[in-house]
Amino acid sequence: MADSQLLSAHKWRNLAGFWTLGLCNNFAYVIMLSAAHDILKDQEEKTQKDENITTTPTSTNVTYLECNEISTGAILLADIIPTLVIKLTAPFFILHISYKVRVLACVLFSLASFLIVSFSTGIWMSILGVVCASISGGLGETTYFGFSSYFEKNVISAYSSGTGGAGIFGALSYAGLTSAGLSPRTTLLVMTIIPALMFISFFFVIKKPNKFYQKEYIVKYSEDTSSLLKDSEDAADKIKRRLTIRDKLHLLKPLMKYMVPLCVVYIAEYFINQGLYELLYFNDIWLSEKEQYRWYQVDYQLGVFISRSSVNVFKINKLWILPVLQVANVAILTTQVFLRFIPNIWIIFVIVLFEGLLGGAAFVNTFYKISEDIEAEYKEFSLSAATIADSFGITLAGAISIPTHNHICSLNLKM
Repeated sequence: MADSQLLSAHKWRNLAGFWTLGLCNNFAYVIMLSAAHDILKDQEEKTQKDENITTTPTSTNVTYLECNEISTGAILLADIIPTLVIKLTAPFFILHISYKVRVLACVLFSLASFLIVSFSTGIWMSILGVVCASISGGLGETTYFGFSSYFEKNVISAYSSGTGGAGIFGALSYAGLTSAGLSPRTTLLVMTIIPALMFISFFFVIKKPNKFYQKEYIVKYSEDTSSLLKDSEDAADKIKRRLTIRDKLHLLKPLMKYMVPLCVVYIAEYFINQGLYELLYFNDIWLSEKEQYRWYQVDYQLGVFISRSSVNVFKINKLWILPVLQVANVAILTTQVFLRFIPNIWIIFVIVLFEGLLGGAAFVNTFYKISEDIEAEYKEFSLSAATIADSFGITLAGAISIPTHNHICSLNLKM
């Protein structure tokens, strides 16, 4: 009885620990995207002031669409390209690095991101801080998904729920604290508690199983069957070795059915977030232009949080449905930028919430299906490698959103 109670306590500790890791790992990333509009606006105003550039005040009834000179897609690229580089390369070497070392690196880069942006004196210093957040998030995601392979599969849903929690709590805390009167800089300094929570969760909360401390070996790959050899009666009798680069490249092919839908969802999703959000504002309503951008982020992250926490209740097996629906959202909101046919911001909020639901569902269902479908022998590599899909999609979205934003702004569209 005592043993079962101990196991149950360990299970809940691990679920709570993985949830917190998900929260902390994505928090800096979310904050940087929520703050993107303010970061760019602040730096542009500084530049204008330093160069004694004066601008004619605009009336409250704005006739033409107003834009930042630099799209928030620039912040998105700074926030995702380092992550993509890490994810593309990490599965091939990172298993040789201790999890403790990796987590400490995540903590330090996350802390640096908040501090650098808080004390930034120029746009490139701000972007350097965003890059630090990206390194922390990318390294963390490959680390924690690989780490999850040592535990029961429910820790994946806990971690995914935590990343969704980072979205809603990150966006909400930023919007709430800035709306309450704190400056963006002070708000970012408050957020330095997050790296400390990450450290505590990994080193003190999660109860690591004995097999985590044992040297990791992979069963020998069989060319004849195109699969790994099955477990024998005695693990000591297995022919064990680590996967070679060739083996790992071969294992990427069956992952494509999971990765391609996820990638397309994220291309559409982040094109909306960083290419269209700041162009979807309404004039003369109860929210300013800046506040509308912030609360779009909160609304989107609420949808992500709900869907990333729902896989044990509602599981989606046909992953291709999700990119189709997300592309439809792109079409609707792009049309809104040009035609302004949606008369009320609440309708936009509903669409944005649905966008977040689709994005979160794609993420958690993809990794949950991988954890169910892939054999245990190479699950650790597969879960780490599949994280490439969302980052690749986000990178493409950022690259597309910048010229799109600039082109739309050059058209002088009437509001």
